[in-house]
Amino acid sequence: MEKIFYVYIIIVSIVTVILTVYDKVSAKKRAFRISEATLILCGLFGGAVAELVTMLVIRHKTRHIKFMLGLPTIILVQAAAVIAFKFISGALYA
Repeated sequence: MEKIFYVYIIIVSIVTVILTVYDKVSAKKRAFRISEATLILCGLFGGAVAELVTMLVIRHKTRHIKFMLGLPTIILVQAAAVIAFKFISGALYA
């Protein structure tokens, strides 16, 4: 089960990075863009760390408060959920 979780996070993170970079390139070319809602959803589905790192590295959407505060908040909530799940599942099997 844990292995499936890691594979899922890796896949979501790769897709999130691709979408974020694509949006940056599209912004420069004034082409079709990825919606901000889609980018936020990618973070909610598990790609928040990859998205935040990518945005900081390529300097994309770094002036948008919803990303610069939203993504770290999502990361903290997800980390707390993983820790709680580990604690509860560990307590159940003890």
